[in-house]
Amino acid sequence: MRVLFLAQRVPYPPDRGDRITTHHFLRHLLARGARVRVGCFAEDAVDLDAAAVLRRDVEAVCAPRVSRRVRRFTSLRGLLRGQPLTLPFFAHRGLARTLAEWTRRDPPDLVWVYSSGMAQFALALPPAPVRLMQFAELDSDKWRQFAERSRGIARAIYAREARLLLEFERTVARAFTISTVVSEVERDLFRAHIPDVDPLVLPNGVDVDRFRPGDDARREPHAAIFTGVMDYEPNVDGITWFVVHAWPKVRARVPDARLFVVGSRPVAAVRALHGKDGVEVTGRVPEVPPWLDRAAVAVAPLRLARGVQNKVLEAMSAGLPVVATPAAAQGLGAASAGHDGLLVADDADAIARHVGDLMLDPAQARRRGAAAAAFVRAAFRWEHMFAIADRAIDEALARARSAEPRPTGHPHGGAAAR
Repeated sequence: MRVLFLAQRVPYPPDRGDRITTHHFLRHLLARGARVRVGCFAEDAVDLDAAAVLRRDVEAVCAPRVSRRVRRFTSLRGLLRGQPLTLPFFAHRGLARTLAEWTRRDPPDLVWVYSSGMAQFALALPPAPVRLMQFAELDSDKWRQFAERSRGIARAIYAREARLLLEFERTVARAFTISTVVSEVERDLFRAHIPDVDPLVLPNGVDVDRFRPGDDARREPHAAIFTGVMDYEPNVDGITWFVVHAWPKVRARVPDARLFVVGSRPVAAVRALHGKDGVEVTGRVPEVPPWLDRAAVAVAPLRLARGVQNKVLEAMSAGLPVVATPAAAQGLGAASAGHDGLLVADDADAIARHVGDLMLDPAQARRRGAAAAAFVRAAFRWEHMFAIADRAIDEALARARSAEPRPTGHPHGGAAAR
């Protein structure tokens, strides 16, 4: 199977939400024996090095380097063209030319796209037998949420982006063979906005071999952890809100409580938390699991979120109970409701109470952490997600092949049988 794989970032290493997903599905396609070409973007020298590593395993990689600052500037073209700003943000003539040349020389059987902004490249190419659009979540609704929390010109720009991007997402969903979302909640939202397309629920998985329960003797009973890329607005909003509104209540009960904020690219608002009231902002770390092994509880106080959160899956798989907002928890589905390993609260007092209770009762934290690990490791292994994707792709390929025109000639020159 020949595959053209498009992602907004180099799908390696698996160190942030979108890269975790794209990395694992790409590795699975390669394990199936697929011949894969990858189109993506590099934001810095680290990404270029990652693309060089990726080239060892795939047929080709096109990863032009474009800084986020330049892309933010070029995205303003959307205001002049009546486009969502997302489209010129991801547009790139060099990448488009390369993809067109690849397709002309060796047409793919499957075009796999992650992120709606990358779908514009696939739409400009001749249709492949199967095109899979991995929406994960509707990006347009993210902008709607931003608009609701903003004022003035920002509110107007975000609302415009939500409206125009939804129109584009409708076009993409109707043009692709398969559209996927990460949860039942996302499917309900998708159906409400794009009722003529029925998306496939394809959740994120977790690497249960990498994120495994650690040694309880290493855990610090009064330590909590938050993980994620720290220049991503929902993470910034969530952790700063937690530290301001919930963390002081935790410290009032547990004066020596510590909070590890673990993730790359912390913005100024996150860096400002470091060193205050037991908060440690690590920046980029070589590996996340050792930090999870030190904590007694993980927090996921996201307010601008809805999909399956990798931070929640990884912490639970590593044997930590998680205290989460409804926005961070709902992607795990009905099976997680009321689960011992996942405590859900929507206000600072309740979140702080749960965190404090777990810190002050190590036996309860261990019991809930063991339940969390058992649940996630049974329900969210990547192998389960690969099986879902394989069935959908194989069925779509079979339909495409059966619809191909049959030869009208006979081996001996006669008319073909009808």
